Amino acid sequence: MAINNHPSIISQEEIRVRGTVQGVGFRPTVYRLAKACNLVGEVCNDGQGVLIYVSGTTDAIADFVQRLQTDCPPLAKIESIDRTSYPGDRTFHDFTITQSVNSTVQTQIPPDAATCPHCQAETFDVRSRWYNYPFTNCTHCGPRLSIIRSIPYDRKQTSMAKFAMCPDCAREYHDIENRRFHAQPIACPVCGPRVWLEWANGEKIDTSNPIDTVCTLLKQGEIVAIKGLGGIHLACDATNETTVQRLRSRKQRYHKPFALMARDLEVIEQYCTLNAEEKELLQSPAAPIVLIDITSNRANCRDVAGNVSTAKIADSVAPGQTTLGFMLPYTPLHHLILQQLDSPIILTSGNLSDEPQCIDNQDARLKLGKIADYLLLHNRDIVNRVDDSVVRVIPSQLNPKTLGKNSKPLSSQERGFPNPVNDRSVKERHTLSIQTLRRARGYAPKPINLPPGFEKCPPILAMGSELKNTFCLLRDGQAILSQHLGDLENAAAFNAYQNTLNLYLNLFDHKPSAIATDKHPEYLSTKLGKELATANNLSLHPIQHHHAHIAACMAENSIPLTTPPLLGIALDGLGYGEDGTIWGGEFLLADYQGFKRLGKFKPIAMIGGEQAIYQPWRNTYAHLIATLDWNKLKQEYGDLDLIQFLDQKPHHLLNQLIEKGINSPLASSAGRLFDAVAAALGICRADCSYEGQAAIEMEALVMPDSLNYVKEGGAYPFKIGKLDQETELILDPYPLWLALLDDLQQNASKSLIAAKFHQGLADAIATMVQQLRPDLISNQVILTGGVFQNRILLTQVRENLERMGMNVLTHSLVPPNDGGLSLGQAVIAARCRGGFRDNL
Repeated sequence: MAINNHPSIISQEEIRVRGTVQGVGFRPTVYRLAKACNLVGEVCNDGQGVLIYVSGTTDAIADFVQRLQTDCPPLAKIESIDRTSYPGDRTFHDFTITQSVNSTVQTQIPPDAATCPHCQAETFDVRSRWYNYPFTNCTHCGPRLSIIRSIPYDRKQTSMAKFAMCPDCAREYHDIENRRFHAQPIACPVCGPRVWLEWANGEKIDTSNPIDTVCTLLKQGEIVAIKGLGGIHLACDATNETTVQRLRSRKQRYHKPFALMARDLEVIEQYCTLNAEEKELLQSPAAPIVLIDITSNRANCRDVAGNVSTAKIADSVAPGQTTLGFMLPYTPLHHLILQQLDSPIILTSGNLSDEPQCIDNQDARLKLGKIADYLLLHNRDIVNRVDDSVVRVIPSQLNPKTLGKNSKPLSSQERGFPNPVNDRSVKERHTLSIQTLRRARGYAPKPINLPPGFEKCPPILAMGSELKNTFCLLRDGQAILSQHLGDLENAAAFNAYQNTLNLYLNLFDHKPSAIATDKHPEYLSTKLGKELATANNLSLHPIQHHHAHIAACMAENSIPLTTPPLLGIALDGLGYGEDGTIWGGEFLLADYQGFKRLGKFKPIAMIGGEQAIYQPWRNTYAHLIATLDWNKLKQEYGDLDLIQFLDQKPHHLLNQLIEKGINSPLASSAGRLFDAVAAALGICRADCSYEGQAAIEMEALVMPDSLNYVKEGGAYPFKIGKLDQETELILDPYPLWLALLDDLQQNASKSLIAAKFHQGLADAIATMVQQLRPDLISNQVILTGGVFQNRILLTQVRENLERMGMNVLTHSLVPPNDGGLSLGQAVIAARCRGGFRDNL
């Protein structure tokens, strides 16, 4: 129905606002703006978002709608505003906020948000009734996803339901001029949650100020389990080597880096070199863990006054790394603890290695009592487990002249990152790239807008992968990714995955018409997807692993549905291939419908199957004997410790496993090539304690000087061609190994060898692309897969391709690893059900 815009005419409109508009102070904003515009009517939450009825002059209503967008609360995100006239059968005398309405769920659930500056100030203000209160919050900050049980987002639907508001909180909750007007988690020391301290055996400790006691315990070298926003963490002094090693031993996490929390940016700058973008990320409402380069004078850190500090970060916090993962306090509880600490603390997930993070008090007592010396708990239930997000900033050499019309940088609202990082001039925006490595607290479940053509996509459920799992709900032109759920190989993690999936399906009232899974038949997510499809009579779409990686990157870069196939380079550890072999180094010509394999890394045996992931020497041996006869290797390089180490292994048995294909599948895996080279250098040669450790530590060896040196010549060579009766182009590392062994004999530095490998592989990938160009339709190329978490490889490949005039698309919104896989599965399944023409 058309809306009359004559200013003197009184109009009545129904205004539907969709987006992240619940639990973020949106209704109070509507109320205040309606009053300011002299409108009468009402506003309420329902399953689709916010519903507004207004009556007033057409000019006043137009001004009201415009101000809704310009004066939007900081945590809100408006996706759409729909206006229609309605008959004059309702009479309003004032503007009011009414009770929420249960209806079909189409609204969004906001992520948890870090403490806003106002709440932080009140927490430290002795005149405030929130002084020293660890649960201070308002409509601009605090718990959201972590406490919600169902929507509409009202207090009774959250874990705050059991805390009846005191008169003071109730007054502020109903005060339209107050920042806490309709703030659902509002609480204070009189009526809200409380904290207490326990011994590891569960016995409560009699202390008037448990937070002060925790600060003392941390300074004394104790390990404390701290219940936070989306889970329980283990904390200790990050400068106490003995304590950190004790934590590693008890947690059974022997080498993987720990996350750190520091009081403020000044403390972080004692240990790391921060750029402007990293500062903005740290201080954003999402408050993620940010990976930051360690300063060269790490052993002699200086405080803000320039004095040498003795508070050196313990070496065992991040062994073999050149970065530290820092975050700032994101709840009042964390602020209160850190205010008394001049040095960082470790704040890592409260769990045994590979298990889900504890969220329940009793579960923490049972599982963390043998790790922590003390437990700081509270009585606000965590409904949804939400891990800390991990991001980093990568310098980009992107040339604006190579940009295609579909790959311009997205706005900050679209990206979900702080405004200063993304709302800059085009030139400035192309000097950096924000890479998400784990998408969880602060970002999930913020929806991702799908590219043009997906506006009316069918509802899809995508189950994700086995490792770094997320699942995805697709509908109405948007993708809702779950928070990071971990590795499903662990039984407890798989149970948590199923519980979270059921919760999301109920929260969003999602009724999928189809289910997408990975093609690997043994993934637990795949098996569950098949069961759900059978039980609910739904169509099932098994999606090839690397096709899903490429589609995820296409989707987040707004590549339209009908775009012709483009080149995707997917490098990772492994994925189930179309031919039943293991893939992991793929050059695919792909769109959302299908793909054609144009090239690959040379397949090499994974001796022992999964054992090759955790014992890198197996990959080194497989690569070497694919290059030269073992006796010849011994004859020419027998003086190397590498050859002497491998010579102690059972060669006859290993060779039989390869020849007969017994638990030694061929794999075109880039990840295993990295492991093989790292082990040759003596990095994690015998075993790894976590996936990718060898490759990560080898990356850390590469120094800028070494990289600049090999750019001028000396990078390791690769052979590119086709094998007999092969249709795909093969990237063969054969020449690399001969050059590397020679360098080992010449006692070349590990840093130089690592640099030669990274640059040589980047050059080989560019050469592959150059040789594939006659088969390409577009100059756009996708870089995806977990191997592209390697900052050096990503940067060098991107530079090489851009010099060739290619438009390079990478990940930002979702991880390049398997954490983004479910998005790709979902859009491919939607495309398959859409009935569009084939491009391939």
